[in-house]
Amino acid sequence: MIEKNYRIPSALEGYTVLLRNKYSAEDSQYQSRGSVLFVHGATYGSTSTFDYPVAGQSWMDHLAANHYDVWCLDLLGYGLSDRPSVMDQPARDHAPIVDTAHAIVEVGHAVTFILEQRQIPRLSLIGYSWGTAICGSYSAQYPNNVSKLVLSGALWLEGLPPTEALKDNLGAYRTVDVESMMQRWAAGLTQHELDQIVSAQDRLKWCQQTLACDPKSAETGVLRAPTGVIEDYMRVRNSGEDWYDPGQITASVLVVVGELDEETTSAQGQQLFTRLTAAATKELCVIGQGTHSMLLERSRHQLHRVVDGFLAD
Repeated sequence: MIEKNYRIPSALEGYTVLLRNKYSAEDSQYQSRGSVLFVHGATYGSTSTFDYPVAGQSWMDHLAANHYDVWCLDLLGYGLSDRPSVMDQPARDHAPIVDTAHAIVEVGHAVTFILEQRQIPRLSLIGYSWGTAICGSYSAQYPNNVSKLVLSGALWLEGLPPTEALKDNLGAYRTVDVESMMQRWAAGLTQHELDQIVSAQDRLKWCQQTLACDPKSAETGVLRAPTGVIEDYMRVRNSGEDWYDPGQITASVLVVVGELDEETTSAQGQQLFTRLTAAATKELCVIGQGTHSMLLERSRHQLHRVVDGFLAD
């Protein structure tokens, strides 16, 4: 397995973000089955989400072993990318940072870099959670650059009532610790159900390693995450507007959700699916026994098979 890490410009001048590439040593980097870019959600970066080895293999490893040219992007303030200076100051002293518009710019930088490096006209995007809103928005705005789009844990708020539940998180960043990460994973599940999905040891190990991605976590015990996405979420949910117009997406689209996902539900995925009126093709899949974190659970194998089939079609 070949791994390369690049630093590319952030949307915020003076900072860089990490773009990781993996491909099989058996392949020429220019003769793969196609280039695929992963984009993460609102709290955890791509490197600890898509390139975290479960039973020795990450999702990136899986695709690279199947002869794809695989990339993942850590947005500014996440994973192994730079932290803006405001993240070293009290969160309440500054407005939310790194919103969806910012993220779309950084995805654009990554896509341009990959297309130029590989001398190809377009690639596939895989967005997860908030990453589905980012990738959906990018695909709607730049349809010529995207051939296939996977929306895993599709974030869609149509029909949800207004909420003020997250208004206290609107400083520049928020923090999570291992305990809150574990609690979030367990939401809505009995202990028996959770243990059938993923072992307690595996959950704890992932949470600890993800927390360690924050360069200050050893002294603070927390992971910092920008809150621009929270501000966007509140605006979209309380105004009734859409994150983006799915009807402008012309790529082939796969919407995939977990049966037990309480954050991005199958009902929300269905609503989004019906709005994909211009997609070249579209598919909707519900993964049995999968939560919002199914890419790290036992059901990940089914998720891989579904996405493999879509990308290969």
